[in-house]
Parts: sequence; structure tokens; C-alpha cells
Amino acid sequence: MSELMITRSFLALTALMFVAFGFWSITDPAGMTARLGVTAGGTSGLFEMRGIFGGVSLGAACLCALGALRARFEFAALCFIAAYMGGYVLGRGASFLYGDTALQSNWIFAGFEAVMFVIAATLAARRS
Repeated sequence: MSELMITRSFLALTALMFVAFGFWSITDPAGMTARLGVTAGGTSGLFEMRGIFGGVSLGAACLCALGALRARFEFAALCFIAAYMGGYVLGRGASFLYGDTALQSNWIFAGFEAVMFVIAATLAARRS
């Protein structure tokens, strides 16, 4: 399989994952956050969950889909994924250093985010 096909497949699968997570976050933000051991409290809790996790994920899905379909968007989509997932990895690392506790599912997400960061950064570096 060519590097172009690997990149496009990665972006397409990432777009599908963002669509699924974004849709879940918009339609059931309380269920999504509860699954991660987080409660969205306060007046604006669900509003923010839908916007931050739902809306941003659906926007990311659009960028990744564009990258999968159009060569001129590939690099931007890869850089976005690397920055987005890398940011999560940095935040999770800080949590680890501060001694925060988390559910096993949270650490599974952290591992997934680290893998996504490495793949996106590697593919982006090969494009630049």
C-alpha cells in the first residue's frame, strides 16, 4: 500500500471516529461524560459538552474528510490531528505528574490519543 493510500485511509478512519464521537457527544453528552467518570454540572454543563466535544469533533471530522479526499488538505488535517491529540497527551501527562486519578477507560483514551499523535505527526513530517 502506498504512503498516499495509508495517509488517506488514516484520515478517513479518523474522520469516521470524530463523526461517531461528535454525534454521541451532541445527542447524549451526559452519557458520554458519565462513561468517562465525568459529570457535566452547572447551568451550562451540557451546553458546553455539546459544543466542545460534539461540535469540535464534527468540525474535525470535516477537516479529516477533506484531507482524505483532497490532497491540498492532507497536511493541514494531519497537523490538526497531531496538535489536537498531542494537546490531550500533554494534559494527560500533567495529570499523571500531579497524581490525578482516572478510570481505566480514561487511560485507554490516553493511549489511543498518544498513538494517534504519533501516527499523525509521523505522516505530517513525511509530507513536509
